[in-house]
Amino acid sequence: MNSRKKQLELIDQLLTIIDELRSKCPWDKKQTFETLRALTIEETHELSDAISEKNFNGIKSELGDLLLHILFYSKIASEKKEFDIGDVAEAICNKLVYRHPHIYGNVNVEDEDEVKRNWESLKLKEGNVSVFSGIPSTLSEMIKSQRIQDKAAGVGFEWKKLEDVWNKVKEEENEFLEAVKEKNKSCMEEEFGDLIFSLINYARFVKIDPDMALKKTNKKFIERFQYMEKTVKSENNLIQSLNLEELIILWGEAKKNI
Repeated sequence: MNSRKKQLELIDQLLTIIDELRSKCPWDKKQTFETLRALTIEETHELSDAISEKNFNGIKSELGDLLLHILFYSKIASEKKEFDIGDVAEAICNKLVYRHPHIYGNVNVEDEDEVKRNWESLKLKEGNVSVFSGIPSTLSEMIKSQRIQDKAAGVGFEWKKLEDVWNKVKEEENEFLEAVKEKNKSCMEEEFGDLIFSLINYARFVKIDPDMALKKTNKKFIERFQYMEKTVKSENNLIQSLNLEELIILWGEAKKNI
């Protein structure tokens, strides 16, 4: 671990390297906000994977890549006389101080829920027209649902009992099954969306990350299916040549081993 002084020295070194790359490297010279955007999204997903795998070396590496992007964007902006990394740091410092009056002011809070309510109230005072302002349209729909529910809860629109949340799941399930029975495709789609939304809300109440839960399930399914493929291949056969009953037996073996 580095001292605060050493950390600042290393950040300064990185700034110097970015200056040099920007002036000397043909590839770095050509980069713009637009060309970096997709790369930044990719780096964010790579960080997410490293976090999921609890790979601290990977997390460190991917954070470095993201830090590079942040400094790179700031470098490009400074060339356009728009802002620099100092302005970026100043803006976030001011925002954090303003939105934490229980630390930097005279506001008293009882728990994290009150902190979140204050946070959303302060954002509205800053000029946001809605509590949902600022939710990126490009988020995956599952993560967007989580953010929508968090923000609604932040202003008190929230179930009080876990039992009520699960009852809502069952209500949405019944409405979806009714739509299926009626073979109403449009209604089925709407009710299925409501069911997923209510399940995500329940996951939030029991402190489960639904995106991570689904990620683990996807991974587990792939590993088990690949076990089946490997087993069939070792018998000089093709998986598509097996009937459903045979596949189910193989799946049972895969579940025992994975």
